[in-house]
Order: sequence, then C-alpha cells, then structure tokens
Amino acid sequence: MEIIVDRAKCTSLGICESLAPDVFEVDDNGELVLKAETVPDGLRDDVEAAIAGCPTEALRLRD
Repeated sequence: MEIIVDRAKCTSLGICESLAPDVFEVDDNGELVLKAETVPDGLRDDVEAAIAGCPTEALRLRD
C-alpha cells in the first residue's frame, strides 16, 4: 500500500512521526519526509494510527 501525503493540507505538526517514527519524519526545515513510500512489513498498524491521528487529514493509503 502506498502512503499518500496531501502537501497542501500537511502542517508538519509531527503527530504522524510520533506514532510511526520509522515511516514519517519532520525534517529540520519543518517539512514532512516519508522514510518509506509504501507501508513497511509489520508497520501497518502504526501507519494507520498516524493517518487516523492526523488533525488535517493530510495522510491516506492507496492500494
């Protein structure tokens, strides 16, 4: 599954990073960086929690 970030909605609050640090990172410039473009094995629950926890609804999954 591909991780999609709507850059127009993302405010780089870092909630996703706190819930799935192996997948999401807010860099020194305050930009969200995907460490993986697809959901890594064993991290689907973490990624789904990050998506659900995103207050701006900037994250989603695509098959």
